[in-house]
Amino acid sequence: MRKEVASGEAYFVSRLPATQSLHLAIALPLRNQSELNHLLQKLSDPQSPSFQQFLSVAEFAERFGPTEGDYRAVIRFAEQNGLRVTGTSPNRVILNVAGSVANIERAFQVTMAFYQHPTEPRTFYSPDREPSAVGLTVPLWHISGLNNFSIPHPASLRRNLDATARLTGSGPGGNFLGSDMRAAYYGGTAYTGAGQSLGLVEFGGYNIADVQAYFSSVGQPFNVPVLGISTDGSPLTCKGGCSSDLEQALDIEEAISMAPGLQQVRVYVARASDVNIFNQMATDNIAKTLSCSWGWSPEDPTSDDPIFEEFEAQGQTLFVASGDKGSYQVGELDLYPAYDRYVVSVGGTVLTTRGAGGAWESETAWSDSGGGIAPIPIPDYQLIPGVITKANQGSLTLRNSPDVALEANNDNYICFNSSCAGGWGGTSFAAPRWAAYLALFNEQRAAIGAPSIALFHRMIYTIGVGPGYSSFFHDITTGSNGEYSAEVGYDLVTGWGSPNGPELFEYLATRK
Repeated sequence: MRKEVASGEAYFVSRLPATQSLHLAIALPLRNQSELNHLLQKLSDPQSPSFQQFLSVAEFAERFGPTEGDYRAVIRFAEQNGLRVTGTSPNRVILNVAGSVANIERAFQVTMAFYQHPTEPRTFYSPDREPSAVGLTVPLWHISGLNNFSIPHPASLRRNLDATARLTGSGPGGNFLGSDMRAAYYGGTAYTGAGQSLGLVEFGGYNIADVQAYFSSVGQPFNVPVLGISTDGSPLTCKGGCSSDLEQALDIEEAISMAPGLQQVRVYVARASDVNIFNQMATDNIAKTLSCSWGWSPEDPTSDDPIFEEFEAQGQTLFVASGDKGSYQVGELDLYPAYDRYVVSVGGTVLTTRGAGGAWESETAWSDSGGGIAPIPIPDYQLIPGVITKANQGSLTLRNSPDVALEANNDNYICFNSSCAGGWGGTSFAAPRWAAYLALFNEQRAAIGAPSIALFHRMIYTIGVGPGYSSFFHDITTGSNGEYSAEVGYDLVTGWGSPNGPELFEYLATRK
């Protein structure tokens, strides 16, 4: 149940029609949680025999997934209550069902109703109380789909140029192209992401013609296969209820520009079910580097954590845009999953290069870069001495965001909705760029027989407090996002900063 309903902040409008059909994703909790916590620590410990010994989907399911007996019990419960099973999962974490409101109300002992949204001019549906699966002896972790209070939205894409910017891109009007990011942050040509797959989270379809138009309009080749994967039956193309493919198209364009030799870009699409997207990414276990440039306000900010833990155990890394509203406000929750402890939160910067298509020259904090203190407990990797300081004003009890940053100013050229234009920006650009950057590392690591880089959010902090930090990252020390300023070392505007080309590449790509 949404807290807005429980508190009376959202007032009752009407009951949902009993015959209306809803689609739910029933999540079961993982087993052996203490053993899993221990494993995740060992996977990132170079002194451990388990270091980088990542699990397969089958191994994860066998050791930590719900038992087959428990999974079958939930299936029986659903069917006995008139719910139709629409999808099962290899890790047994998610069970997809569909059914009428009447059957859902009976199964989970709730009353489904429409309520007036307290901050948006629309109604939303929600149960009137916490669901209870009477007669089911198996514990449940979460049930997604019982409300539509928060609709996923892309990180805001504004067209107001930061006053500190100098237009040094190689695109029309001096705007940056994705290839300029490759030149500025990688600075080489040897690695292109060959053999690597990259996964994108999208809550809407895309038009591949827009991606083709982007590369054609700037005279660059487009040779990377783009594979759309609908995780809930949503259309893969932007039509019907899809008003724009802006976010979807730019994510594909930026990822391929940074890593133009990727084996494939896998675009995971859903209407609103984040759990279906993330779980499909985990059970496919094909893309080791993932990106999400969307945010929403979850009923429970831990609802996706079992899947994110599977990402870690399998060596998958998720980058998430930190948001484009500047410093976080108290109670601001609609930026999830940017502040989850298991993701790499990516802030924004203003980049200047040494001419069109040139090398990195300087960087300052982007004034709209999302960052601040999030309402979840601080992860252990942020408690390393030297991370949180008086200067950066971080919290020693709550999660601090972002972790890293990349160019996000409103000086980027993209194509979407059958047109192309410059002047676009947002941490929406920074997240897929970082994901593709990691794919370059992973290509080199595959060449030497090393596993993909994973648990990257932990690795970043170890590097940050280590002696090589200034060589591996651009430490951004100027600019602010409102309440917080860029500082020496870690800060709540740009995290540890942006990657310092060949030095960080050499360190991470060959690290065993």
